[in-house]
Amino acid sequence: MSDSPDRRTPRPAAPRASATRNFPVPRVEVGEVAYLEVVTVNDTGAFLDWGHPRDLLLPYGEQHFRPGVGKRVLVKVYEDQQGRPVASQRLDRFLEDVAVGLSAGEEVALVVADPTDLGFKVVVNHRFWGLLYQDDVTRPLRRGQRLSGHVKRLRDDRRLDISLLPPGSARLDVVGEEILRMLRESGGYLPLSDKSSPAEIKARLRISKSAFKQAIGRLYKQGHITLEPTGIRLVT
Repeated sequence: MSDSPDRRTPRPAAPRASATRNFPVPRVEVGEVAYLEVVTVNDTGAFLDWGHPRDLLLPYGEQHFRPGVGKRVLVKVYEDQQGRPVASQRLDRFLEDVAVGLSAGEEVALVVADPTDLGFKVVVNHRFWGLLYQDDVTRPLRRGQRLSGHVKRLRDDRRLDISLLPPGSARLDVVGEEILRMLRESGGYLPLSDKSSPAEIKARLRISKSAFKQAIGRLYKQGHITLEPTGIRLVT
């Protein structure tokens, strides 16, 4: 379990008002993790655009590096001892490795953190760390991106494996709809079959070969496609 947040936060100077920007709806709230742009740097720290009329302070003591104006940083927004919102790049102080109150299949809110050898490290519900494996990545992702996903499983150590696809038959429905969309865009034929390599399937559809085989089997039984030796064809 991560250490609890250190409350010895430097006393922030008053953030500068952002008179030249319009904020119809606040983008980020206290308790959330977000990828924010640096708009000002001074002796107190960096100030971030978080969608409110006054910019958010990222004190020097809460920084991993010194970001310049125009750079973006992944931060947790929290309240200091005086109840004022401030930001911290030291996410491990606020996010737990061990998940509590979540179960397999549950829908969760995600913020993409960093790519790893296995996939992507993600923030789950602004509270926990999770791992999104490459085989479960169904679209291009970028750091700080917000999206929804599902708990794929809780490992024995209570750490989270995440998928962008829902569990069970709903997962096959999502994959099947994507295959049908690709077929329509490709003139009704895709040169992919159960003999295609996992790399070919991943490159074109961004799904695993296992998910592809299950989905095309389902689409075939439903009468949406025909199976050919070197590909699949849309039934019109």
